Amino acid sequence: MSIHSDSRHAVRPRFRTPCAEDLCVATPSVTASQNNESVLEVFTSHRELNCLPVTEDDVPIGMINRSIFMSQMSKPYHRELYSRKSCIAFMDKEPLIVDAATSLEALTFKAVEHGEKALAEGFLITRGGKFVGFGHGLHLMRMVGDMQAERNRQVMQSIDYASTIQRAMLRPSRDALLAALRDASLVWEPRDTVGGDFYHFTDCADGWFAAIGDCTGHGVPGAFMTLIASTILSQALAQHGPRSPAALLMAVNQGIKQMLGQVEADRAARESDDGMDAAFFWFDRASGMLTFAGAKCGLLMLNPDDADFTVVDGDRVSVGYVDTGLDYHWQDRTVPTQPGTLVFVTTDGLIDQIGGAKDIAFGKRRVREAILAQRAAPATTVAQAVLEQLRLWQGDHHRRDDLTFLCFRIQVPGGL
Repeated sequence: MSIHSDSRHAVRPRFRTPCAEDLCVATPSVTASQNNESVLEVFTSHRELNCLPVTEDDVPIGMINRSIFMSQMSKPYHRELYSRKSCIAFMDKEPLIVDAATSLEALTFKAVEHGEKALAEGFLITRGGKFVGFGHGLHLMRMVGDMQAERNRQVMQSIDYASTIQRAMLRPSRDALLAALRDASLVWEPRDTVGGDFYHFTDCADGWFAAIGDCTGHGVPGAFMTLIASTILSQALAQHGPRSPAALLMAVNQGIKQMLGQVEADRAARESDDGMDAAFFWFDRASGMLTFAGAKCGLLMLNPDDADFTVVDGDRVSVGYVDTGLDYHWQDRTVPTQPGTLVFVTTDGLIDQIGGAKDIAFGKRRVREAILAQRAAPATTVAQAVLEQLRLWQGDHHRRDDLTFLCFRIQVPGGL
């Protein structure tokens, strides 16, 4: 009998990819020339040993399972018949054998392919073809679990920091909005730590421009899209100015399609099909006129003396996607406002949230009812009422999407 261990080899580098060597433990072994009496002695001396490697010229050729071996040897006359025979009589001739340098990822795949026996009984580890030790399936699963937990921790740390970056990117627009609009509420709630919705606000001497956008996806992919879309919007504002939301939608559409290679000529080679739904609008302080352009987004307006909303629909065409034409023209829709007019615009995360007794979408009707019930209240109260109704409706359901909406009230002509 001999005991093999990888501890006799050189000190491992401090930083390297975990591999089978990290699981290698000292273990007794027997050679093919030894008989079953020797195997019985090893198992008797090492009661913690569940499997015994078998080697020939230091090359592993099999493994003997304690339970199977002891069961066979306890049968009538088996000990007398087999004690002096070669130990290969009860040997598993096809154990999992891996090189010490095998990565844990590759080792895990090999163990799964080999079957549950490799995880339950373990595997043999070699270096240069020679046996150096034994690996336990339980230790492998524990190490893989620890590695995955560490990876998840690192990923979550990265996402948490990405959230800080995304919020910092949006903060100037939020600060500008709250400084310019005395009665306004902006709700931005990513479904995950980071999100695919964004907003933008620019205050000018004669008015202001605002936008909300719902980019493809949520989480990290959605956050990447918000960075792309908001950057292109800022460039479009610098080039075209804020007074034509439709022209800005067209510029952002062209920018996204060109940046992501989603122009018509590249259809066959495209690697993505991403874009956004959006609401862009410009308010002229002197005239009190609101100019709106929407890409699958609409605008709700509630005038003080009206019983119900005025709905300003956008175009039924999204921004940036492969199927959206490079030169598609969205329409500017200009509508008058009054002092006290309440304006509400939202992404579809609010409307599409599943809930209620029948597991259906929250819908536009419930949004309108929540707003109407608080129509005379400040915009912050209106927004809280909508959120409260949404959360009651959602109940125990998971949030389906990012949530962004803007609610504001016109104060006086020239004074918003």
